[in-house]
Amino acid sequence: MAAPPPRASLSDTGARIRTVFERSFRPGELVFDEGQEGDAVFVIQAGQVELIRSGEGGRRVISRHGPGDLFGELGVLLGRPRTARAVAISELRLIQLDAGTFEAMCVEQPEIAIRVIQRLAARAIHLEQRLAALGADDLLRPVVRVLVRRAERGTGTARLETTLRKLAHDAGVALGEAHRALGHLMDQRLVRLVDDVVVIPDVESLSAVLDPGE
Repeated sequence: MAAPPPRASLSDTGARIRTVFERSFRPGELVFDEGQEGDAVFVIQAGQVELIRSGEGGRRVISRHGPGDLFGELGVLLGRPRTARAVAISELRLIQLDAGTFEAMCVEQPEIAIRVIQRLAARAIHLEQRLAALGADDLLRPVVRVLVRRAERGTGTARLETTLRKLAHDAGVALGEAHRALGHLMDQRLVRLVDDVVVIPDVESLSAVLDPGE
């Protein structure tokens, strides 16, 4: 009976991945755009990429990644469309892994899954620190949840007709607490108040206070 073929080493696996999935981009080229299906994860081999999100005030850079960094994983893990565009800012070489390949690699090589978990944990800690900086753990969360829910977790700009009293009621907080929460959000330029309309310039940025985004 013939012996089973030897299992490929990590170096062999890496060589096959680079042969099939490696891609190159020139500075300014688009890797993916907002709204596109999140069907692949990217690992940077060389160069840098910026993630850019659109809002009422135009586009803004939300993060920058370099060699060894992973990006685009939340679209795959959560089955969500891209919430930002990725643009090469230098000569860029990366490995593109489709969802099935990425999941298989996490199973076969647990260190990859651990790295993803560490990245998500770091992002969660950053958001917790952001909430703490706003003085918001108990005060801000209920108000943000109401605003995000009424905006239906969309992207772009939202205008919500409401009153401070209704917002306080829906969030289950006192009128003064709702006023303070809106003040914090306005200081951070996450919302604006125009008469009885709450303007959210970038719904995704507001929702990211509670839910890590890409």
